[in-house]
Amino acid sequence: MLFPKRVKYRKAQRGRRKGLAVSGSTVCFGEYGVKALQSGWLKSTQLETARVILTRRLRRGGKLWIRIFPDKPVTKKPAETRMGKGKGEVESWVAVIKRGKVIFELGGIPEDYARASFRLISYKFPFRTMFVKRR
Repeated sequence: MLFPKRVKYRKAQRGRRKGLAVSGSTVCFGEYGVKALQSGWLKSTQLETARVILTRRLRRGGKLWIRIFPDKPVTKKPAETRMGKGKGEVESWVAVIKRGKVIFELGGIPEDYARASFRLISYKFPFRTMFVKRR
């Protein structure tokens, strides 16, 4: 699973997930991409699951680009713990996805195969996605 080697601060605040993605909203590296239609957090486990599905479907036939990285820590307090005594420990790492962000890109494969591959991984995401092509 992906997570940063070092961070400046161990724990982060939740923040807001509103607005459009300014950078990373177009297909730059490959021919086809999957774009987020809603904002949300993508866990490193969900990202890894999607990556495994895509690499197995490619079978060394094309190239895969991952355009995001889970660099935000999410904390959680243990179950049945009283309130207070500080913030909980880091449970997982997430990537903050804004609406319009391209998450994965594929190249070197036919369009119908890329469309089917992206449809498979879209079930693993907590938000709606869309298939996009390079201009």
